[in-house]
Amino acid sequence: MRAVAGLWADLADLVLPVECAGCRERRAARYGFCPGCVTALAALRPRPVRPTAAPPGLPPCVALGPYGGALREALLAYKERGRHGLARPLGGLLAEVVAGAVGAARPVLLVPVPDTAMAARARYGDHLDRLARHAAARLSRAGWPVQVLRPLRALPRPDSATLDSAGRARAAQSAFRARPRTAPPRARAGAPVPVVVLLDDIVTTGVTLAAAARVLSATGLSPMVAAVLAATEKRHRS
Repeated sequence: MRAVAGLWADLADLVLPVECAGCRERRAARYGFCPGCVTALAALRPRPVRPTAAPPGLPPCVALGPYGGALREALLAYKERGRHGLARPLGGLLAEVVAGAVGAARPVLLVPVPDTAMAARARYGDHLDRLARHAAARLSRAGWPVQVLRPLRALPRPDSATLDSAGRARAAQSAFRARPRTAPPRARAGAPVPVVVLLDDIVTTGVTLAAAARVLSATGLSPMVAAVLAATEKRHRS
């Protein structure tokens, strides 16, 4: 049984014909996905992923699936084409990844990788923050003690889409800073220690997640795992 109940019921609750976020066909889909793409997304299962030549400090990573197909199109629609309503189903999918990564219902602290101020303005808000809030709501309804923390501030840097792997690595070195007075929340006496889960939408080289994890660890919030929706797959030349 899946750890987060109700997700696929939400995705498959069909009432209005709109452009499907997964295949871009105009079909009936209440939360943005046609029945075929719901089936494709439902078939995905969280799995460990690791970039080739992973950077130092990268925590274990778990992704819902490869960056392709309906998942890729949905992320592009959400981030680049203004489909902000997709935050709810995508946040639910991210909750599935968190549940799969942690393994059993226990207290979790979700830390989304923040957008830069420029990216947040262009997207009318921090896209990972929206996903984190919906993921937390889904986990909470499933009985998980969960809290979203925002201890990181993103410093100005070039858009990663314009950089090669070496450029991403250089930009990531100074990409984040801890917010003032950042400290781990105090657990109640006898309560389980919360698991810190770093959240992002896509992992490619891992340098962004590693940089965020290093800053978090310096504040006492060492992430046990990073949960992402998609992982790019390195293509080998024939």
